Amino acid sequence: AELGERERERKRGTRVSFLRRTKPAMRPLTDEELRSLLEKLMKFVGKNVQGILQHPREAHCFRVQKDRIYYVSETLMKLATNVARKNLLSLGTCFAKITHSGRIHLQVTCLDFLALHADHKVWLKANAEMSFLYGNNVVKAGLARITDAAPQYAGVVVYNLQDTPLGFGVLAHPTDRCKDLDPTANVVLHQADIGEYLRSEDSMFA
Repeated sequence: AELGERERERKRGTRVSFLRRTKPAMRPLTDEELRSLLEKLMKFVGKNVQGILQHPREAHCFRVQKDRIYYVSETLMKLATNVARKNLLSLGTCFAKITHSGRIHLQVTCLDFLALHADHKVWLKANAEMSFLYGNNVVKAGLARITDAAPQYAGVVVYNLQDTPLGFGVLAHPTDRCKDLDPTANVVLHQADIGEYLRSEDSMFA
């Protein structure tokens, strides 16, 4: 009898240890995570962030699942609770990744929302598109147009000449200085581009 009790205790201990090692289920963002995410978004969309927070058709919210921040309708979020945690790969639109150190990085999967609400934009010459789509910065020689009065380090959405959003980055120089730069000087510091759908296909949601 004593041996049986010890075996039951051992199994209970194993079960508790296993539960402690598992990752938390889909959850709301902490205050710090939400503050950091909004700061990242406002770098690109400014006050237009309200257009994201207050979706025109249905209430949306941000949720964390497997170290990714998703923008998801409340209807879809409720449906997702019926899916086993281990089987839930993603839901809604992935906006950002949370690194091991707790930092938040916007992902290319939120590009459509940034493009819809962007304060500042950059258009590339045709011969500069491929370089950007391989993850490189935009240099002055590849710049076709840029919105007026964009400050240094502003977030910009990068387009081709057909107004297709290609990615986003940060301005290395304000608009009024760009015209005086050397052809090889960086204008936009790359952060994300749609080429990642091929380059990072295996790890995008891993």
